Amino acid sequence: MSKSLKLSHFFIRLGLASVFLWFGIDKFFHYTYWINAWMPKWLIQAALQFGLNDINIIYLFGVFEVIVGISLISCVFIRFFSFLAIIFLGSLFFFLPFNEVIVRDIGLIGGFLS
Repeated sequence: MSKSLKLSHFFIRLGLASVFLWFGIDKFFHYTYWINAWMPKWLIQAALQFGLNDINIIYLFGVFEVIVGISLISCVFIRFFSFLAIIFLGSLFFFLPFNEVIVRDIGLIGGFLS
């Protein structure tokens, strides 16, 4: 692999990792924002059936996003967690209205596919 291709892969991994780490860590500090702004009420109701409350769901999403970010930086299980991130981001298309967040997620999926 050429040096420029290796560098481009490094920088795209670093960029994706920074996004996932930022949003993952933010979920632990501003969980009420994430619950009120982005959690569908039906998801909260469904989670209650499994003994999870809304804060637990946000923390689970945060842990997942931090793990994806760490995987991208460390190159450990990178394909597995990239696949999970694509599924995670793709699932948002079904739960959120089309807006700037979905457009951002389309770009992130493109980065993961690269």
